[in-house]
Amino acid sequence: MARRRTLSLALVTALLAGVAQAPTAAGALPPRPDDEYRPVRGPSAPAEFRYLQKTVPGGSLPRHAYDTAARAAARLPAVGGRWSQIGPTNIGGRITSLALDPKRADTVYAAAASGGVWVSRDAGQRFEPAWPDGWTQAMGAVATGPDGTLYAGTGEVNPGGGSITYEGTGLYASRDGGRTWRFLGLRDSGAIGAITVDPADPKRIFVAAAGSLYNAGGDRGVYRSTDGGATWTRVLAGANEFTGATEVLLDPRDPDRLYTVLWDHRRVPDLRTYGGVGSGVFRSTDGGTSWQRLAGGLPAAGPDVGRIGLGQSASDPDRLYAIVNSTAGPFAGFYGSTDGGDAWTRLPDTPELTTSQSTFGWWFGKVWVDPDEPLHVHLAGVPLLTTKDGGQTWTADSTSTHVDHHAMIWDRRYPERVYLGNDGGTYRSDADGDGGWVKATHEPYTQFYSVAITPQDTGRISGGTQDNGSLRSWGGPAFNEYLGGDGEENQINPRDKDTVYACYQYGNCFWSADGGDTMTYFGNKVTGARRNWFTPVVLDPRDPSVMYYGANVLNRSTDGGRTWTPISGDLTGGPGRDPIYTNYGTISTIAPAGDGRTIYVGTDDGRVWVTRDLGGSWTLLLSGQPWVTRVVVDPARAGRVYVTLSAYRSGSNRPYVLGSLDGGRHFVDLSGTLPRAPVNDLVIGRGLTLYVATDQGVFVSPSGGGLWLRQGRGLPMVPVDDIEYDPTNHRLVAGTFGRGIYQVRLD
Repeated sequence: MARRRTLSLALVTALLAGVAQAPTAAGALPPRPDDEYRPVRGPSAPAEFRYLQKTVPGGSLPRHAYDTAARAAARLPAVGGRWSQIGPTNIGGRITSLALDPKRADTVYAAAASGGVWVSRDAGQRFEPAWPDGWTQAMGAVATGPDGTLYAGTGEVNPGGGSITYEGTGLYASRDGGRTWRFLGLRDSGAIGAITVDPADPKRIFVAAAGSLYNAGGDRGVYRSTDGGATWTRVLAGANEFTGATEVLLDPRDPDRLYTVLWDHRRVPDLRTYGGVGSGVFRSTDGGTSWQRLAGGLPAAGPDVGRIGLGQSASDPDRLYAIVNSTAGPFAGFYGSTDGGDAWTRLPDTPELTTSQSTFGWWFGKVWVDPDEPLHVHLAGVPLLTTKDGGQTWTADSTSTHVDHHAMIWDRRYPERVYLGNDGGTYRSDADGDGGWVKATHEPYTQFYSVAITPQDTGRISGGTQDNGSLRSWGGPAFNEYLGGDGEENQINPRDKDTVYACYQYGNCFWSADGGDTMTYFGNKVTGARRNWFTPVVLDPRDPSVMYYGANVLNRSTDGGRTWTPISGDLTGGPGRDPIYTNYGTISTIAPAGDGRTIYVGTDDGRVWVTRDLGGSWTLLLSGQPWVTRVVVDPARAGRVYVTLSAYRSGSNRPYVLGSLDGGRHFVDLSGTLPRAPVNDLVIGRGLTLYVATDQGVFVSPSGGGLWLRQGRGLPMVPVDDIEYDPTNHRLVAGTFGRGIYQVRLD
């Protein structure tokens, strides 16, 4: 999620509707990055953007789609050199879970949303990989047993950001601190929210399986193993086929008493329902064999009960806290119990508490109780909330750390040491979490939407990231943010490396002539009724002072983005015109040729257009396709054009890469041996060579398509959203969605 700043409801609604804003007066500030208003229906924010891009219009995500394609990708031979990670190491990314090693002091494990498992052996300063690069990188939970065994549950429970599209492959265990792993089962769990190991019996394990967000059934609910994970028994199923578990707590005083949270949630093509009659808090007093839904003041079962977070005091186990959010997303109540869950009292709805969940409480659902002080509680929200009087009053901290919190754990070796995980990475406090937060110095698991390079300086790289803004490699000792919000399109002028461009969501774009030190807004100067979450902005290959900006119409600038002129009508079907397309109705990709006249565009509703007279007339080349991720044209040959398409398609042979040598009059399928997975980008190399970025890495075809090989070695099995080819220095740079930026020198 993006950093929140206050916006008027009218402005937020206009942004989410994609309505072009009226030009601002001279000197007026542009709208600030914000995506906190999320209607239940329709596309909004990265959760909707990636979901709609990765699915067939009118369909959902096939079960195990990512893993099936990943296995196919792994079977392809690899050619070329070794990829190297070139940053950023200091920014971080979303952390979903934290665990401490019971055998090794100062050893912390962190689960990155789409970046695998990481370990720090210096009390949270530097994190190093502790998970195989070739396995799924989508993570939901980590935990350790009293014997030192490390457990990892794959698949993120939080249904937002990019991980909404990437389910996990089950539960895994490591006995050597993450160096080697073995599979423990629950392959159809979709996402795992919590793993709890009995501190007195390491073979007794409980798992909260949230299940697939898109497909009914599978391994969901609460599972128990009494033999260290060799076998599993589901001890609690939900009310329906879309109810899963997100928490499981073991009473520190009585190992037969357990608490769990069930959550009824699902996603279909045109609707998300993040709550329902299956949502609730449950208790077992016989080791998990039987359960009862707790009432006594908690909300009754019903369609409006959304995600719930539950916390228990270790020093006073009868004291419990629960935050309840509504199905629509906003806060719905904070409750306390002092008798082990028999009776609950709704605690005061203070302004700090009610606003902490914004309108997407399904993104959080976490309560953490100080193990030494039962009235001292931290609560996950946009800010980190803290109460010292058991929920009577709260303070909100949105400045000491990054916002959007998901994980916290106390280190019992040190009286007041706490670790925190949020959308910006991992932090440590030695003041019980009441301040004094110190950010990790090395955590290379940032999620990139885009990357930009320049042949003038191979060390100059920028890119747009999920919730961490637009980042640059210059202007400081390390990568630094030069534009906030969710970072989207970034560009660097290839002839003047100090002329740069950056955008945040919905086409709010800026130019800079000093490398990003000062940014000038131009998003109010373009024409268009709708703009995509990721709005394309590209430079002309012949003259980089000529630029193109895609709303639902194409805009052109001849002065580096200072002024803009529309050169097309609406090139999309428009939202709601085609019932099977739940999309934005916007241009998703732009490809100007080197002749100064020919421009191709693709749209999110499956159309490809061309103009051969600089917008005087337009010809529809393709329609009825999935989301068009890229149109790419040979700068030297306006008729040599390629189209890449998105969406996981179970059992379908429809193409992912199309090529034409006659300007789009005839296309041929070049997908060949590529895995059946979304293709996100394509670049043209030397001769006939093509490179593509997919959800399963980067592939090369030396012969111009058909036969594809994995490009290079050492690139994790992580989605690659953007690749850039530098012909001057003959290198390829990849922006990954979870493992930062990689590059490879080409043979």
